[in-house]
Amino acid sequence: MSPTIFRYNNYRFFFFSREENRQHIHVISPDGEAKFWMKPGVELAQSVGFSKKKLNKLTEIIKDKKDEINQSWENHFGH
Repeated sequence: MSPTIFRYNNYRFFFFSREENRQHIHVISPDGEAKFWMKPGVELAQSVGFSKKKLNKLTEIIKDKKDEINQSWENHFGH
């Protein structure tokens, strides 16, 4: 299961239900995919296909939506 947290243009922000415990979010679009750690701060974990410019934009989007992402994580995983 991989619940979608939100969409922004052609980007889907989500996480996998059975992955690791460290809080993170995945992003996918036709251009590529990436994984960002959420704690202690937003940090790129890995990426394929996205340019540096797009990764910077995605980082800003995630920072802007951090509270929503954290709440969705808590609601889904119950931590």
